[in-house]
Amino acid sequence: MYRFILPVVLLCAGTAALSSDHGVAARKAADRAKLDKALAGLLPGKPQQCLDARDAAGTERIGNTILYKQSRRLIYRADTNGGCYGLDRGDAIVSQQFGSQLCAGDPIRTIDLLSHIPSGVCTIRSFVPYRAPK
Repeated sequence: MYRFILPVVLLCAGTAALSSDHGVAARKAADRAKLDKALAGLLPGKPQQCLDARDAAGTERIGNTILYKQSRRLIYRADTNGGCYGLDRGDAIVSQQFGSQLCAGDPIRTIDLLSHIPSGVCTIRSFVPYRAPK
């Protein structure tokens, strides 16, 4: 009996692991496509360490990336270190700033909007400006 159950359990576990790897790869490919679409027609500039948070008109989250939109012609791409698990689900972004600027290394928390439970903590590596060509 055990000779039959063990191989079946191992087969199911292996199938589940392979399907979850495929799901992660598919999500990453979809995130890359969304990011390419959001930044289409814009040219990347030199990375910056800080961003004046008051100038950001809105944010968009794509995978582990936050896009800070200042206008149609200027978007800042901020890649996180991957600890903000709620970005994909649309959780609220709560940034802890020291002054009027959001800087690389400042902690960012994601909080579930319904339960108000924190879902992750991450930091931003740098802010890369994407501008429309002149």
